[in-house]
Amino acid sequence: MKGITEVLVTALRAASLAILLLLPQMSLAQSKEITQEDPSALAMVGDAVLVRPLGLVFTVIGAAVFVVTLPFSALGGNVSQAGNTLVAGPFRTTFDRCLGCTKYVDRSHHEAQVMDEEPPLNP
Repeated sequence: MKGITEVLVTALRAASLAILLLLPQMSLAQSKEITQEDPSALAMVGDAVLVRPLGLVFTVIGAAVFVVTLPFSALGGNVSQAGNTLVAGPFRTTFDRCLGCTKYVDRSHHEAQVMDEEPPLNP
């Protein structure tokens, strides 16, 4: 009986880890649009104390998983995709997002979009 319990606990831990690794990617995929946010002080504190450290942990775990799966990714021809998903995505979410913001702003895209816009004409 104890053996079945240990197997179930291990499976539950593995499923929880997989879900936690996927959550930042799902939120990043949904938030690639340009947004202007004005986060509150509470959002900034929560982001700095809770979310950023977890993002750092996910970045390190993603890098470890990337290194372990690199031979398989190389054989499949998707090293770049695996690197973007497992390492670059969590890294951008952790370090390149404004403090307290819930959406990731792609600054390079925003700068290109601003440069493409024509200045308004003054009458």
